[in-house]
Amino acid sequence: MARPGRRSYGARMRQVAGQPNAATGKGRYVGVRIALVAVLVLAGLKLVQVQGFQAAALSAKAESQRSTTIPIPAKRGSIVDRNNVKLAFTVETRALSVNLRAMRKAWDEVAAKNPAGGQNYETRAADAAKFIAAKLPGRVTEAELLADFRKTTSFTYLVDGVEPSIAEEITKAFPEIGAEVRAAREYPGDTLASNVVGLANWRMDDPDVSKHSLQGLAGLEYTLNSDLAGQPGRYVADTKQGNDNVIIPGTERDVQPATPGNDVVLTLDSDTQYFLQNALADYVRQSHAKGASAVVMDAKTGEIYAIADDATFDPYDNKTYTQSLMDLQAVSTPFEPGSVNKIVTATAAIDQGLVTPESVLQVPGSLKVADHTVHDAWVHGTQNFSVTGIFAKSSNVGTLLLAQQLGPDKYLDYLKRFGIGQSAGLGLSGESRGFVPPRNTWTGTTFGNLPIGQGLSMTVVQMTAMYQAIANNGLRVQPSIVKEEIRPDGTVVPKAAPETTQVVSPETATTVRNMMRAVTQTGKNGNSGTAPTAALEGYQISGKTGTGQQVNPATGAYSDTLYNITFAGILPADNPRFVVGIRLDAPDTTLPAGHSAAPLFHDIASYLTQRFQIPLSEGAAPYVPLVLP
Repeated sequence: MARPGRRSYGARMRQVAGQPNAATGKGRYVGVRIALVAVLVLAGLKLVQVQGFQAAALSAKAESQRSTTIPIPAKRGSIVDRNNVKLAFTVETRALSVNLRAMRKAWDEVAAKNPAGGQNYETRAADAAKFIAAKLPGRVTEAELLADFRKTTSFTYLVDGVEPSIAEEITKAFPEIGAEVRAAREYPGDTLASNVVGLANWRMDDPDVSKHSLQGLAGLEYTLNSDLAGQPGRYVADTKQGNDNVIIPGTERDVQPATPGNDVVLTLDSDTQYFLQNALADYVRQSHAKGASAVVMDAKTGEIYAIADDATFDPYDNKTYTQSLMDLQAVSTPFEPGSVNKIVTATAAIDQGLVTPESVLQVPGSLKVADHTVHDAWVHGTQNFSVTGIFAKSSNVGTLLLAQQLGPDKYLDYLKRFGIGQSAGLGLSGESRGFVPPRNTWTGTTFGNLPIGQGLSMTVVQMTAMYQAIANNGLRVQPSIVKEEIRPDGTVVPKAAPETTQVVSPETATTVRNMMRAVTQTGKNGNSGTAPTAALEGYQISGKTGTGQQVNPATGAYSDTLYNITFAGILPADNPRFVVGIRLDAPDTTLPAGHSAAPLFHDIASYLTQRFQIPLSEGAAPYVPLVLP
């Protein structure tokens, strides 16, 4: 055994063996250098090979694919009625296209390599045209497609609005045909509420491809475009050079999903809207009117269940895209309403305590106001009218006698309370405020016209809203046509609460509403109202007729043959559920249908009672004297 403190031979030798040998280390260093030089030489040779001999081939391969940012269109929200019946919705489509330059090059090469095969660009184009036309009968012809294939441009679209499944069949058979993802708007009701809903189509005006999408062009599609449109997404993928529609599988990346738009729920009831449009069209034919508009409004909430003109555009027929058909006349076209406007004088006189419905006035057959004389619609001497009779029989003279007691300033105040001259606030494009002449422009004759509905103008919506205030115990609620929106996650976003105005007290409104029941009264000895044909069996009806002279555009003066025939009614008068406003534009007043809109109101009211199961009135309206001895 070795002594402590001394190293054994074996230990020393092991230590020496673990140290590097100078000669050995130098050899390894030389080896590494040689290896590095060899690698650099090989790399250099490879670089020479790539740049000198393979450059063309590699360049062609690189050109065969490229990284492309591909937009993801956002699905446009639907527009539905109050019962979730779809009025407008979106379907995915494809637009077929072709890179003519790339297709020509590819098939010229095929022809050059195999001349005997008989295959070239022309034969391929002919085959594609025949195949596509067969898949899309009635959409495109072989001749039209061949004309596209023979264009001198480098790129062309072939057919738009192709169903995705059919597009897939076409691109599978002919890979050179691209299928661009698009969307189309469907309007299942065709003309149903079309000038309310409006129109949207695929727009490519923006140079930024990501912004190519469905865009609203008219109606609510236009005014609510930002809510309906959503936000587009995008992703990156490698695509075949020359055809961005041919994506190399498995290369998709950096996906940013699209956010769908909101669905918009309207206050409209599709069935009521359908009935109203057809009823107006039929009545225009009967009355020989230039046109007609009407509104059905909820008496309590101001929600519009139906709003229509007698004619509108067809979203599938661009020949009908005219201003007159696409405008919603019920909100865009103000008119002088005639005696329907007498509700303002009636309400103000009652509200100010000047008279009661039973008060009696001596009413002459005519009244001089400033420099002109106002007459009643029928010839009569001085008669005793109850205040109810003045309005039930629509006496111009009696109305002016009450308006003079009221005074012009107070009268103007009540006009403003009823919202005349102010926007109804529906949010529809082209909405008119109507017109009330500024107070400082009034002449002596102005106050002889306004109370009887001449010299001021309003829309059918504004006219209906006046009667909604009377039906709703004096509270005017801003009309509405959009009920709520539904976000993609299902969250319901109600529209902001409508503005309200307490026009008069509930007591005044009830008194006026009851007084106007006599308009539909049938009586003897001059005790009939102006609209017995508006009466509906089993229901109390309150309303008012109107005949407003139109201005003759040729003379600039009031016409003796052109009139606005109006009616506004409350159903039922004893428990109001709906208010209906109607305007006929220049009907033939010699015809029964052209003389009054009361029969049309009767038909609309009859439909509403059945559609919404409105309970019968508790009793008939009381008979009241209109003309007294």
